[in-house]
Amino acid sequence: MKPNRRKFLQQLAIGSGALTLGLPALVQANNGGDLNNAIDESLSGSLNGNNSAPRFNMSGYAAPKIDKVKVGVIGLGMRGPGAVSRLSFIEGVEIKALCDKLPERATAAQKYLTKKGLPKAKEYSGENGWKEMIDKEGLDLVYICTPWDLHTPMAVYAMENGCHAATEVPAALTIEDCWKLVETSEKTRKHCMMLENCCYDFFEMLTLNMVRNGMFGELVHAEGAYNHDLLGLNFDKKGYQDMWRLKENIDFNGNLYPTHGLGPIAQCLNINRGDRMDYLVSVSSNDFLMGPEAEKRAQKDEFYKQFVGRNYRGNMNTTTIRTVKGKTMMLQHDVSTPRPYSRIHVLSGTKAFASKYPEPERIAIGEEWVKDAELKKLYETYSPPIIKHVGEIAKKVGGHGGMDFIMDWRLIDCLRNGLPLDQDVYDAAAWSCIIPLSKKSVSKRSSSIDIPDFTRGGWANNKPVNLTLDGGGNTTVRSV
Repeated sequence: MKPNRRKFLQQLAIGSGALTLGLPALVQANNGGDLNNAIDESLSGSLNGNNSAPRFNMSGYAAPKIDKVKVGVIGLGMRGPGAVSRLSFIEGVEIKALCDKLPERATAAQKYLTKKGLPKAKEYSGENGWKEMIDKEGLDLVYICTPWDLHTPMAVYAMENGCHAATEVPAALTIEDCWKLVETSEKTRKHCMMLENCCYDFFEMLTLNMVRNGMFGELVHAEGAYNHDLLGLNFDKKGYQDMWRLKENIDFNGNLYPTHGLGPIAQCLNINRGDRMDYLVSVSSNDFLMGPEAEKRAQKDEFYKQFVGRNYRGNMNTTTIRTVKGKTMMLQHDVSTPRPYSRIHVLSGTKAFASKYPEPERIAIGEEWVKDAELKKLYETYSPPIIKHVGEIAKKVGGHGGMDFIMDWRLIDCLRNGLPLDQDVYDAAAWSCIIPLSKKSVSKRSSSIDIPDFTRGGWANNKPVNLTLDGGGNTTVRSV
């Protein structure tokens, strides 16, 4: 047996008693300035970032405990109903309001509450129903599942009106909106969490905890992706409301959806918590599929003529990122070529290597993949407490194999116990900003583009995400 492999197995045999888990960051005091004053700095924020000190450091911030979390859900098309269903299983949640542009969707979502014998939620609809809901319902948490361009204004309005905000990915589409989220969260001391569910998948959580315990040595490089054939769905009139997702692909050439691959590897690299992303370079292929698909459909249906001759994004985008501490990251985005689904999830360290796609997931020590029995032992030893606590229940409740439910349960448990969230507003901004910055790089013949420091220096002292259940874990689940 090779020495490095023997050492690895000896470390593994020590068992969970030797695990060193991340500790929550201490809340840093505000260094002057009235939190209620208007923001003096320009919200445009240069690409080099806003250099003024943060009004309040939201990394590691523990908001006051909420015994029963009153939730309003906005957007009940594709993702919203699943969120209502999952939240209905979590004790300590009161779904007070349901809102969608189309009233019938809010009505349809009530079935998840009736099925669990829960009180009926108030229904809101129309273009501004979400504002009325936030104004009237006294909510603790606004859960946003709308088209992307609405995420920032809804999250900002929620925080400004006393609610924590949780939004589907991405949290923002422009640098200006990224800064709006950061500065509103700091001003109001309300959480703004981007619902990056892939951070809670089982292998991603396993590798995160292994990284924390030194099993990978020093991480050198990581990769993530969103490679998912959505060509048919994006062109389906019965798919996304008003064809909004297809329209997002027009006149945009960059990485349109980076966070599923980026979130988990950013946590492994302690981005915003000991390191930060410094600059990126992005390159795109031409479009070989979306334009021809529009032409093909237009021959049979005049509806699709509006999509013929449009400027579609390249089919494959590859973005590389370098961190301040000299680590590298690679992201890919492809939603149009016929290929198996992949988020890649590669971690390359000085001691070990992990890869999830193509499946099955694998871990290598040196040049050898660990055997199935060894991988099973890794899961038993290094899966963090949250997985051991609700992982099996999550698989029964569902939502992308259970990771959606783990994410929702964790969010509610943190709010109920006054714990810092695993993803804060700086993560939401940093992970989302890759969208406009990748586009800028592609437009400048793949020039390097600086990535703003949304923590404004806080990254150097912010502590890693806490993987324990210290002070929490007491939120129970209704019968599954």
